[in-house]
Amino acid sequence: MSQTRGRYDFCIGLVLAMSSSIFIGGSFILKKKGLLRLARKGSMRAGQGGHAYLKEWLWWAGLLSMGAGEVANFAAYAFAPATLVTPLGALSVLVSAILSSFFLNEKLNLHGKIGCLLSILGSTVMVIHAPQEEEVETLNEMSHKLGDPGFVVYATLVVIVSLILIFVVGPRHGQTNILVYITICSVIGALSVSCVKGLGIAIKELFAGKPVLKHPLSWILLLSLIVCVSTQINYLNRALDIFNTSIVTPIYYVIFTTSVLTCSAILFKEWQHMAADDIIGTFSGFLTIIVGIFLLHAFKDVNFTLANLPLSLRKDDRAANGTLLSTYDCFNHDEESSACLGETQSTESLSARRNGSLSVF
Repeated sequence: MSQTRGRYDFCIGLVLAMSSSIFIGGSFILKKKGLLRLARKGSMRAGQGGHAYLKEWLWWAGLLSMGAGEVANFAAYAFAPATLVTPLGALSVLVSAILSSFFLNEKLNLHGKIGCLLSILGSTVMVIHAPQEEEVETLNEMSHKLGDPGFVVYATLVVIVSLILIFVVGPRHGQTNILVYITICSVIGALSVSCVKGLGIAIKELFAGKPVLKHPLSWILLLSLIVCVSTQINYLNRALDIFNTSIVTPIYYVIFTTSVLTCSAILFKEWQHMAADDIIGTFSGFLTIIVGIFLLHAFKDVNFTLANLPLSLRKDDRAANGTLLSTYDCFNHDEESSACLGETQSTESLSARRNGSLSVF
């Protein structure tokens, strides 16, 4: 019976996590369109500290979409471990990247599509090999976990680093370095996941008829969650307003997932009982995601599709004649394409003559 119940909870958590990714991925697009409309109106931008987006209905639609995604995500954490729910956030990268190419006219070239695919495959591997966290079923057990010296040190370091980024690094480099605001969102988000997990346990106990409202930890977790989520929304808005959406989303995913996995490992000590193959699988899956994110980010300005694949890849003799690079350059420099093609044809003709071929005549 317990095994059937566990499988049922797993399916519910999986569906909720996937739904959450769809809502959150779409929310990035709605928020970005709202911020772009404000920029065209000449309002003070969010990246400069303005809050005019509070009057934009598209931004509110994005916020509601993100709220629906966060609610689904909240519920998913109550049914499944964080190491299962968090990696599925890669689906929001795929949703956001695809919708950005349709509604924001942001490029998603061949490298970006491969990067999205690798992110999904890496997430799948991580889910298969994800460590199982220790069972925490009551608020008293959660309170004991949160009071562990290792987690207290970790949480203190996160708060200190966040304050330094907010008050020292942010005003100086936030407008030019994409990692500043995203790091703030990510490390604070790791703490919010712990709060969500604790509140999920509290809600389960509440439905079971236990007096959880009298437990001080319930209110501490709720207050902490409000502060963390408010901070995330503020600095995520700034990052979206300044930088490209298809870049903000995957980088945010990588740093956020790393933070959550680290926080979960420290809080629940789940890595202590993992087999060697699961450890290798988890790290391999995460490295696959990072490679996918790199492809999506590093080649975002390269106009390269399947139709632009060099013709030399289809004929071995062209590679031997050294025309592979020149043909590739032709597709990356449209203004010089005629000259490049002419040069390529001349090279092929000269090579054929040297080989004694009569086809050139």
